Order: sequence, then structure tokens, then C-alpha cells
Amino acid sequence: MNPVIETILKRKSVRAYEKQPIAPEVRDELLQATLRAPTAGNLMLYSIIEVNDQKKKNCLVKSCDNQPFIARAPLVWLFLADYQRWYDYFIASDVTQVCSRKGIPMRRPEEGDLFLACCDALIAAQTAVLAAEALGLGSCYIGDIMENYEVHRQLFDLPRYVFPICLLCFGYPTRQQLGREQTTRFDQKYIVFEDQYHRLDRSEFDSMFADSNARTFHGRTEVFGAHNLGQLIYTLKFNAGFSIEMSRSVRAILEAWNQD
Repeated sequence: MNPVIETILKRKSVRAYEKQPIAPEVRDELLQATLRAPTAGNLMLYSIIEVNDQKKKNCLVKSCDNQPFIARAPLVWLFLADYQRWYDYFIASDVTQVCSRKGIPMRRPEEGDLFLACCDALIAAQTAVLAAEALGLGSCYIGDIMENYEVHRQLFDLPRYVFPICLLCFGYPTRQQLGREQTTRFDQKYIVFEDQYHRLDRSEFDSMFADSNARTFHGRTEVFGAHNLGQLIYTLKFNAGFSIEMSRSVRAILEAWNQD
């Protein structure tokens, strides 16, 4: 099998790491691969904060929905959707004068710019994940970094046009993690469509979730008061406290981004 394809297919999230540090040359190789990620217009609309301060790692454990392995990860990178750098450069380049001569206001970053920067940051993050896998490192995404915006803004001194889109933990997997079975994925027929979007009907949902129902739903009905997998996921994920906080936090980010 092609080694790149093999690396992609064998990847799984790793949340337990050996106490082995990541050598500087390995970290540098990982970073160089990450910085070669595709980027919109070669603008590199993202920044990376390497979190080495143990106090900050400990804070992230609590602010990212109580995940203790963050504090133990040998390497933690925060990926930021970043339009602040370009906006500051526009100001430094006297773009205001150009706009004044043309009699138009200087445009500030808007929602479309934020989404584009999010794409850049996430593409870079996934490039880092695959590079880490190739280097024998495990990794895990922490989407909960989008929660508690006010805490994270202060913790990392984030300016207005910077959005913490994801956190990544890296480390050498424990033996148990190496032997752990991969999670399954939905059959491609439910994900990949031709020419137009297809909405699934009840029978297709039943078929799509057949295996997941057997594994995930078993023995959890009474605990969460659910009668099927849809009710369980709604309760545990979609309507959970962390999801509600994430939505509140993202609204706060958007309000700050769009304020006059």
C-alpha cells in the first residue's frame, strides 16, 4: 500500500501518551510539514501558539470541558484563524490613504474572511495530524477550545480578529493506545453524493446507524432516558452543556469580530 495512504487509513485519535519527550528535531520537522499546508491565496490566514506553560495547560484542562490529558501532553498547539496579521499590515501599509483618495471606507474583516481563515487554520491542523502520524506521534483534536472565549482570549492575549478554532495535543502513544481498535466510519453511500445533495429517509438512517446502535446504545438507555441512538446523541452531544456553551462562545466571538 502507498505509505501516505497507509498513514491516513491507520490514524486514530490518541489521548494517552508515554512520558517520552518529543525531540526538538522531531518537533521542527512536524512544524515544517504543517507550514506547507494549502492556504487560500498563500495568505496563511492562521497562527499557531505552542502552549508550554504548565499553568496554561492546566487551565485548558478545565476550560476545554475537563480533559486531563491536555495537561500531560508533551506538545500542545493552538491553531488560530487569524486575520489580525493582515489587517495590521493593511494599516501599516497606509491602506487608509488609498481608501480616502477613492472616497470609500476601509473594509474590516467580515464573516466571510473569518470562515476563510478558519479553513486555513483547520487545513494546517490536519496537515500537522498526518505529519505527526508519519513521525510516530499520536494526536487528538480539542474542539472545546471554541468554548469559553473570554477565558481563552485573556489566557492567550488574543486580539479582535483572531479566533481559536482548534487545539491539538501530540505525544508518543502508549502501548494500550497503539493496540486500541479504530473507531468505525459511516459507509460512503451515506456521505458521498453525485451532483446534488441527498437527504436520508428513515430506512436509510436505520441502515446507517445499525452497527452504531449495537455498540453505542447498548446499556445506556436508562442512564440517559433515551429510546434510540438519535435521542442519545441529542442528549449527550447536541444538547449537552458544552455544546450550548460553545454556541454562546462563538456568538461572543462573532459579536467582537463584527463590532463597529
